[in-house]
Amino acid sequence: MQLTDRNNPDRLFEEILAARERVYSMGKATPLQQLPLSQTDAEVWVKREDLGPIKAYKWRGAYNAMAALTPEQRDQGIVAASAGNHAQGVALAAKSLGCKAVIFMPQSTPEVKQCEVRRLGQDAVEIRLIGDTYDDAGMTAWKFCEATKGVYIHPYDDLMVMGGQGTLADEVVMSGKGPFDRVYVAIGGGGLAAAVACWLKRYWPGVQVYGVEGVGQASMQAAMDAGQPVTLDYLDVFCDGTAVRKAGAVTFDYCRDLLDGMLTVTNDEVCHSIRTLWETLRVIPEPSGAMALAGFQKHYEAGEVKAGEKVLTIVSGANMDFSQLGAIAHRAGIGAKHRRFLRVPVPEGKGTLVDYLEQLPESVSIIDLQYGRIDSKVQYPVLGLMGAEDDYAVLDDVLAQRGVSASDVSTDEDVDYRIINYTPELFENPLFVNIEFPERAGAFLQFMTEVKDIASLCYFNYAYSGERVGRALVGMEFSRAQDRDRCLDRMMKMQHDQRGCIRAAREVSDEIFYRLTGNRRAES
Repeated sequence: MQLTDRNNPDRLFEEILAARERVYSMGKATPLQQLPLSQTDAEVWVKREDLGPIKAYKWRGAYNAMAALTPEQRDQGIVAASAGNHAQGVALAAKSLGCKAVIFMPQSTPEVKQCEVRRLGQDAVEIRLIGDTYDDAGMTAWKFCEATKGVYIHPYDDLMVMGGQGTLADEVVMSGKGPFDRVYVAIGGGGLAAAVACWLKRYWPGVQVYGVEGVGQASMQAAMDAGQPVTLDYLDVFCDGTAVRKAGAVTFDYCRDLLDGMLTVTNDEVCHSIRTLWETLRVIPEPSGAMALAGFQKHYEAGEVKAGEKVLTIVSGANMDFSQLGAIAHRAGIGAKHRRFLRVPVPEGKGTLVDYLEQLPESVSIIDLQYGRIDSKVQYPVLGLMGAEDDYAVLDDVLAQRGVSASDVSTDEDVDYRIINYTPELFENPLFVNIEFPERAGAFLQFMTEVKDIASLCYFNYAYSGERVGRALVGMEFSRAQDRDRCLDRMMKMQHDQRGCIRAAREVSDEIFYRLTGNRRAES
């Protein structure tokens, strides 16, 4: 193959070499930290780019590209488009270099990233929100740049930007922690992966560098398959920092020639890796920041990693909207294959669901329960369970003995959105209560056992929150109105018992009862 500037590793190496003086004048090297993974026999390290000036690696390329311009070029005005991290890098550089920048960002950009751009750039930066995707913002930015004769700073498809990103790999070599056998790098546009591979292979020719993409955003893999960059029809933006619809022309050539392999990971696998980083290092990266570790974990589980190999993964960023944490925590267990959501057929009748729950293995914890009584002889509650693979083997045996065929609905949309169907017209003398109980195995089941002689479940909505106290909205029905009152009395006694299975029980208000059932509450 004839080498050109678009795929010549010597040219990229020289750009990284030249970038070191500029980049290191702005920010200090980020540390490498060993990941204490007791369940693996590989030595795993993480490069902590979340500890950099903008809590992501993108500042390196933006600053290098802008610092390399002449003062006259910078005076023309800097223009950029970004979903977040590149924008922060441009803002940091504009403020430091004393120039002005107009940055186009999608309207859906997380607030935390917008705020950081304003904080870092202050009066040197103007943000313009446009469109719903990076592509929308990028197209508008290009047109604006042409009209104003500004200088466009591309987030990845530019050798100067790639040169700046490559200083990350220079710090890895200089750290003295290497050489590494394997390196995993998240890919959005491909600039970081290409630069890391170029630099590390010059010093450690035997190193294998793998690019990691999300299943719904694998634009580089699509380019590899097609032999040229192609546009994805659909783009998943859960990992928004790597959500690129089309790989760069420059980065594609380098990635094709320098990477040793590509792999894709699911959002659930990424969430599991975020959980791993939290549990081991107390680090909470943004989803794309954990993608490299997810790639390693996928290869390790597939038996691709040899015992004793030295592995490097890059935590590429930690700029995440706080509200995304809930979804990540929910999906983390599924990615680790520790959580399962099962839709289990249970015959209708008093105490049948409780009887079923009592037969679950003690080692399996209930972390979610979605149930509403419908007009059917068989009810279909959804049970969210937490356990090890051996635990689930025992559970499967229990189901088989009962002649029950449960469906795995861990990835079903109605379960994910907690859509609980129920038919309130079927409820007889209903009682809806908010219950707090100690978040320990068997606590709620103990409560239901105490009342199952007089009450039947008709509605249940509970999800584990990580607190010491569990909370559930519970609907019960009774054959006689006086049984409803007896149940309330029992609950009052239970919550005053220091050894009790519930901490508090509060009947819902009249208005909420009406919204839940469509009926006004009957007078006792």
